[in-house]
Amino acid sequence: MGRGNPYAGLVRRLQATWLSGKTRPMEYRVAQLEALGRFLDEKKQDILEATASDMGKVRGGPGTGGPHGQRSRGAALPTALPTHVDKNLVTQLDSAFIRKDPYGVVLIIAPWNCPIYVILVPLIGAIAAGNCVIVKPSEMTKNSERLVAEALPSYLDNDCFAVVMAGVQETTRLLENKFDYIFFTGSSSMGRIVMAAAAKHLTPVTLELGGKNPCYVSDTCDVQNVARRVAWGRFFNMGQTCIAPDYVLCSVEMQEKLLPALREAITDFYGPKPQESPDFGRIVGDKHFQRVQMLLRSGRAVIGGQTDEKERYIAPTVLVDVLPSDPIMQEEIFGPVLPIVTVANVDEAIDFINSRERPLVVYAFSSDDKVVNQVLERTSSGGFCGNDTLMHVTLTSLPFGGIGNSGLGRYHGKFTFDTFTHHRGCLHRGMGREALIALRYPPYSQQKLGLVRAASEVKRKGSCLLL
Repeated sequence: MGRGNPYAGLVRRLQATWLSGKTRPMEYRVAQLEALGRFLDEKKQDILEATASDMGKVRGGPGTGGPHGQRSRGAALPTALPTHVDKNLVTQLDSAFIRKDPYGVVLIIAPWNCPIYVILVPLIGAIAAGNCVIVKPSEMTKNSERLVAEALPSYLDNDCFAVVMAGVQETTRLLENKFDYIFFTGSSSMGRIVMAAAAKHLTPVTLELGGKNPCYVSDTCDVQNVARRVAWGRFFNMGQTCIAPDYVLCSVEMQEKLLPALREAITDFYGPKPQESPDFGRIVGDKHFQRVQMLLRSGRAVIGGQTDEKERYIAPTVLVDVLPSDPIMQEEIFGPVLPIVTVANVDEAIDFINSRERPLVVYAFSSDDKVVNQVLERTSSGGFCGNDTLMHVTLTSLPFGGIGNSGLGRYHGKFTFDTFTHHRGCLHRGMGREALIALRYPPYSQQKLGLVRAASEVKRKGSCLLL
């Protein structure tokens, strides 16, 4: 790490703590997870107020994570025990196992859109796996950042866990240090910067990025149900979620049916004046407001389109006559705007999806399961959800993560523990029984090699001559 780096001392201190073995005992990990649980319980109101100030006062809004909130708990800890594996004849008297080791000192960089949740979920896994952790909240959500920086250290062991408040320049300096693992959630452009910094130290990374999530709506579907589910997914948290349906692909005929149903759904959810709705938030900052406002110039607004710069309000908006080359189709929207692109059929929709970067999630709606399965089988994405939006993320039994431009790695539930764990292959052999393994030593004969092959074979897995 560079001389004079402002974070070098902090990283060295946590590295020394990790090497001391302090975070490894199960009792210690459980105690820290229970402390994290107390943080959630005791600071619940503060968390709600902070996120409301940052994201707009919304009933049942993003809070600690919106539709996929998760409590800290030690349920994943039994998976920390070694896993014993199949053995061949040569190793029958040995102990062969996979040990679940912590990486060491890990860095978690969180985004602004779910400012508490996307810190806590990876933090839970990192603690459960036995790591020391530096957390870097988003500087864009000032109230949430301040809450985490001021409150969290009073619950967790400061020898092992730290919170760093940093802007872009400071984060660049932070990334100059050598970490044992980096977990980043944010944009694809920032993901490239993080990965480049990690590459200098050969540090493994998880990159939870975004992308333009397509939503195909077939001609055979319950239009009202589709409209409600798509509108909820798009406008939840003002569209400021990485898993929001980014654009709709449908036929011209379906578009004509979908528009009045979307208009009705939006009115049902947010009333005739969404700006006055207690369930509709605001854009996080002026820069993002101006960016989304510029995107409204693409196509033609048939629902919504109103903006209020003073309040950073953008109405729930649906755009038609959108071209694939329009600005709104070139970047992730991250706002309450839903463009519709017309296609002739499912084949054209699939070709459209496959011609672009692989998204974080593909959505498909149809009353015909064959159509949904066709979209699933012929596309590639981080995740998939048929006949609904967002809900796949509520299952901690499913891995969550991207592929290609939408990310690298996976987490949620046990997958978070696995992400922050090095699976270390181990063989432990006794000092005796030399006569039993003498076959492996040269000089070799055909008979000797035949015996070696037979003894080395593990059923179902073929043979291996390298002992």
